[in-house]
Amino acid sequence: MGKEMLTGNGAAAWGVRLAEVDYIPAYPITPQTEIIETIAKWISDGAMDASFVTMDSEHSMVTAAGAASATGVRTFTATSSQGLLYGFEMIYTVAGWRVPLVMVNVSRGLSSPITLGPDHNDILAIRDSGFLQIHCETCQEVFDSILMAYKLAEDERVLLPVIVNMDGFYLSFTREPVEIPDVETVRSFLPEYQPEHAFFKPAQPMAQGVAVLGGEFYSYFKYQMHLASKNALEVYKEVCGDFEQKFGRKYRAIEEYMLEDAEYVLVMTNSFSTLGKAAVKRAREKGLKAGLLRLRVLRPFPDPDIKNALKGKRAVAVIDQNISVGKGGIIYSEMAGCLYNEINRPLLLSFIGGLGGKNISPEEFEFIFDKMTTAEDTGIVETPHLLYTENEWKEMAGLKEIAGKG
Repeated sequence: MGKEMLTGNGAAAWGVRLAEVDYIPAYPITPQTEIIETIAKWISDGAMDASFVTMDSEHSMVTAAGAASATGVRTFTATSSQGLLYGFEMIYTVAGWRVPLVMVNVSRGLSSPITLGPDHNDILAIRDSGFLQIHCETCQEVFDSILMAYKLAEDERVLLPVIVNMDGFYLSFTREPVEIPDVETVRSFLPEYQPEHAFFKPAQPMAQGVAVLGGEFYSYFKYQMHLASKNALEVYKEVCGDFEQKFGRKYRAIEEYMLEDAEYVLVMTNSFSTLGKAAVKRAREKGLKAGLLRLRVLRPFPDPDIKNALKGKRAVAVIDQNISVGKGGIIYSEMAGCLYNEINRPLLLSFIGGLGGKNISPEEFEFIFDKMTTAEDTGIVETPHLLYTENEWKEMAGLKEIAGKG
């Protein structure tokens, strides 16, 4: 079909359409709504053969998606921010059902206070649920990831739901050229769904249900989920290989940008990684051997790839677009756990920025690189650092003064 200028939401809708999804339970929420509006129009116009149902809440939506997937139909849904949290109870439930549905989350900061800008506390809140997670930087990657997500989820060695994440507004409403293949090419990569379930018989799913299990049985099922998630790392490599062969675009669980000879490395994820890459280029122009490692798959956490990519590096700065209140950056903690037992591990620094979609400026990236080189010279690692510029602080101070006088 060729290239089209699409928003991230539009790219997601096209991914669902060409995956030939059967059932879409939906509930609108900014900035995700464009995905389901686009799909609903296609179905109404006869361009897409699927069942679309508007539910009364995200809780019902996730329940319906899980139940449909358990009966053996290819299922999709999408949400964002507070909507993801509204369905939180059922996120854990459907993951435990081992249903291979795919969900898109369009990240948006969580209340309170309310914001429409993106950060990653919503998606990272469900990191322990059993959903696999693929995080996207570009609109093309959103489209590609949905196709790969179905192939990964439906593999008999995995059989777990997958969530594909993109940043609200920065990506959901940004138009970029996206290569859209014809449906026959997609079918050669992602064939018709052949229902295979970890323990349900798709024809009679409820016959397998049990109300209460003791600890030994519960532990067994949870451990099987864990093993399936770990299997997904190897299966994902196979999926990426098949995808490259069919479409020519190469993906891995991580992306290494100018990393081969780098000494100072930024670790980022999602669309703000583009800002990080620009900062790496500027640092290189000044003679600093900088690089960037982008986390594309966060569940399962790609420990082996990360350890190999960061071997021999001098300092690593993890930039978290989230905050675990009372602790700090979530991904920083995961990176620290990954590298802790490495004999020659790099210095690891934590930076928190981009909360609520706040921009990370070139000056803030310079600050990050300066802190890395200083920490290496002094051996003193001060973390975490909250990225907030002097001008932003002055503006906030002025607003506080006005509020105080009001």
